[in-house]
Amino acid sequence: MIYKTKTNMGKNKGRFSVNDYTDKGQLIITITDVRSEDAGVYLCGVQRNRGSYSYSIITAVHLNIMSQVGVVIVSGYSGGQIIFKCHHPQYKNNPKYLCKESDGCSERKSPSVQDQWMKNGDVSLYDDTTAGVLMVYFRDLNAGDAGTYRCGVKVSQYTESFTEIQMDIKQALTHWWVNKSVYVGDEVNISCQIPEEHQVSKLFCKEDENHICQNINTSKVKLNDLSPKSVFTVTISNVTVRDAGVYWCGAETTERDLTFISLTTKVQLNLIMPPVFGDEGGSAQIICPYDPIYKSKSKYLCKSSTTDRNPLIETVRDEMKMNRLTVIYDMTASVFTVNITGLTAEDAGKYCCTVRLETDVIYLYTHLIIIMNEEMILNKCEGDNMSIQCKHHAVFQKLFCKAQEPSMCVNDGVSLKSMRDNETSAGVFTVNISHLREEDSGIYWCGSHIITKVKLNVTRDFSMIIIVCVCVILLLIGGITLIVYKLRCNKTPGPGSAQLPTIPSDNLLYAAVSFHKYEDSVSDVTDTFSKKEILTDYTTVSQHTRQNLLFYKRSK
Repeated sequence: MIYKTKTNMGKNKGRFSVNDYTDKGQLIITITDVRSEDAGVYLCGVQRNRGSYSYSIITAVHLNIMSQVGVVIVSGYSGGQIIFKCHHPQYKNNPKYLCKESDGCSERKSPSVQDQWMKNGDVSLYDDTTAGVLMVYFRDLNAGDAGTYRCGVKVSQYTESFTEIQMDIKQALTHWWVNKSVYVGDEVNISCQIPEEHQVSKLFCKEDENHICQNINTSKVKLNDLSPKSVFTVTISNVTVRDAGVYWCGAETTERDLTFISLTTKVQLNLIMPPVFGDEGGSAQIICPYDPIYKSKSKYLCKSSTTDRNPLIETVRDEMKMNRLTVIYDMTASVFTVNITGLTAEDAGKYCCTVRLETDVIYLYTHLIIIMNEEMILNKCEGDNMSIQCKHHAVFQKLFCKAQEPSMCVNDGVSLKSMRDNETSAGVFTVNISHLREEDSGIYWCGSHIITKVKLNVTRDFSMIIIVCVCVILLLIGGITLIVYKLRCNKTPGPGSAQLPTIPSDNLLYAAVSFHKYEDSVSDVTDTFSKKEILTDYTTVSQHTRQNLLFYKRSK
């Protein structure tokens, strides 16, 4: 009993004060310095019979005591996401909730199951009974999400404890959405932008199948701080199918009883598989592996264009056929395969392997390249120039590659430095090769998503070779003729000449005699020698008939 008329029982009992307006039929109780123990049910009534305990209850007052433990101001960004972590370590198993004060906290959002993410309206909640934490996940933030919230716990039937959260929604960052594509097995670098005021702890997380961004615990992912502090990079090495999906960059801030994470930059990481090649009129097989966490989700293959993605076939059963498409779904291997038969040029293009979630997530794509039956054969000579026109589509990358098989033209192929675009409406680009050489011969693949086989044969110009050979032969003949002529002249003795001795002798005597003939001489000088003893050799040196005579005396 707090107050009773006539006896004035408890009229001024501590923090309780009573104003009894009997004439008005009112009893007003005021409680000051409200405490948690004041919570409960209060009864107002009248005593029906004097001297007895017969009462008539007029009013029952349920007094709930709300204990505010703190106020936190947080900032979210339009299009981004935000996560609250309300700490209640002393009430791990108590029911927890989130409400908005603008509606008088009449609509309370609570997880219906503990230790599991549950969606309730526009938010998802997780009651972590191990740590005594209520996690609240806001996604796709907009201006309507701004306001004051209570993140609380029900301590008892009439007692609650909460943290007041004042949330402001700002305009999205300049680069809040990033689209990255990487080949399987390669390394990718992602640049993340966060607000300058969030400098406590940088965060990089990946969305799961429920669109909840989970922390990444793997050595493949490295976070590197850069300058300015509002930018950092993330490196993912040796990318696999499991790495495809949606990531978020953000920052984590911890207050007294609240931790909040503001996710500001969305990253869509797509994987590129090697291109698939198929012959015109033949068949091709597109293989779509996927992360095992999506095994219960519906998957489909789509053909992508610049404006939309058209689903072609969906994996609703283990195997199904539709027109020229057949899909085989292997849940054990976490892969589905689509076979396409009767290939035409229209089948070429970009294909997406997609998992159907609340919003579609393209996590892998490949290109189907059609090899046309028509071939191009070119015969050229060394030193010639050549121009090849290749068909292409503006959306797809141009390809000019030298290889025995088109599958060897991985990624971009081998592009010649002399390649240039032919800017015409015909949808072609031109490849120029100058000063052809014999080693340029081979098989080339030319085009983009539709390619043509080009056989190039480069041979030497044999007419020039023949001319060169004839010239060389004529020169050789002339040289040999001149040499023979000179040899004959040297071997034929002239008049009055004698043969040189063929047998050398140690007893030979040598002498040199010079004769000079002048123009005013009347007659020539004639000398006669004994043929048995003397041999001569002379050489005319000049018009003046200067002669050198060598005398050899043969030993008797």
